[in-house]
Amino acid sequence: MSERGQWARLLGVGFEQVYVENDWYDAPRSGLASIGGLPHYFESFDGYANPEVDAEEFLVWPADRLTLDMEREQWNIFCSWNARYEAGEAAADTHPGAGGVDARYDELQVLLAPRRKAPADAQHLVPEWRSYERPGGHYLPEGPDYLARWRPA
Repeated sequence: MSERGQWARLLGVGFEQVYVENDWYDAPRSGLASIGGLPHYFESFDGYANPEVDAEEFLVWPADRLTLDMEREQWNIFCSWNARYEAGEAAADTHPGAGGVDARYDELQVLLAPRRKAPADAQHLVPEWRSYERPGGHYLPEGPDYLARWRPA
């Protein structure tokens, strides 16, 4: 099945776009995704620290358009670096997240930090992740190579 066919089929059964992956550990842990057609942050609970919480449960809260634009800009800086890194043209210690490497990345980090904190009224949802194959790999400007479908916790 083509990339467009896979994408369309998944969208047709309720999966939505993941715009940005901010953290990955065995699976997505935080980022920004479309939920109900609107951008939302998602952040996993630490199920090991709190056994009362489903390990797959995430905090979810809305993000405005400006926030989405800034997150995507920072994601694109990372994707550009990652393409150079995978091509052997950049060293690991030049990762923009290390700080002091890319001034705009650092500026966005400061601007986004308070927006990335879950508010007290964040929803509790459980995602279902679904990868789809596409040319160019996992880290592309339009987002990572997976979608999410969310249900109440």
